[in-house]
Amino acid sequence: MDNDKFIDIAKETVSEQSGVELKGVYVVWLSKTLQNNKALLSTTKSDGMYYELTYNGDKEEMYFDAYKKTKNIAIKIK
Repeated sequence: MDNDKFIDIAKETVSEQSGVELKGVYVVWLSKTLQNNKALLSTTKSDGMYYELTYNGDKEEMYFDAYKKTKNIAIKIK
């Protein structure tokens, strides 16, 4: 599956699952390796949710995971 089609399906899925309009869904990170795609998406809704979608090209299946951000801390690296 090409990236554009994958992103369209991923955004539609997050919109349906989160109750946020499609225009409020955006891609945070995207990767394609061989026939597989993976993306991390979020929404404009300030609920701390992130959504991970993975396309398994061998099985032609999409997997949806939802996560809630619980911490955001800065770590100094010297």
